[in-house]
Amino acid sequence: NGLNGQRTKNGTHLIKVASEVVAKIRSQIEIFGTDYSTADGTCIRDFIHVEDLADLHVMSVKHLLSGGESSILNCGYGQGFSVLNVLSVMKKISGYDFKVVTSGRRKGDSEQLVAGASRIRNLFQWTPKRNDLELICRSALQWELALAVKNQKAAQQAEPSVYI
Repeated sequence: NGLNGQRTKNGTHLIKVASEVVAKIRSQIEIFGTDYSTADGTCIRDFIHVEDLADLHVMSVKHLLSGGESSILNCGYGQGFSVLNVLSVMKKISGYDFKVVTSGRRKGDSEQLVAGASRIRNLFQWTPKRNDLELICRSALQWELALAVKNQKAAQQAEPSVYI
């Protein structure tokens, strides 16, 4: 619904940055590494919708408040998407063919990071409600566009009036 999203300024997460490019906050997006041994050569990541993540946090707090043990649990869907796949979806839903620049790999980047989420699914009997890359991208973009409008209005209100 556009009410939740990543508020980090200068964020580095792929979907956040792609959304900022579409919202014209950034001029381009940079891909770090196109020579991984994946289908399209880019890294693979497990993306989770912010509202599914929020649901898991609420379940975790309720679990702890009811006397449940503290645990380290992965939050994710257990499936990954490549960087190029995510950018393709973002271009499709936005209708904007934004600029993509390729660079070499960043030190320390893993080829593939996909959450093993069976423990959290079993502990909370959790089934994701929003496990759809297009929905994840659309929600993030909707949030970023709304945030850009809000920030623009705030900046306009902060400008001093000049009287001649």
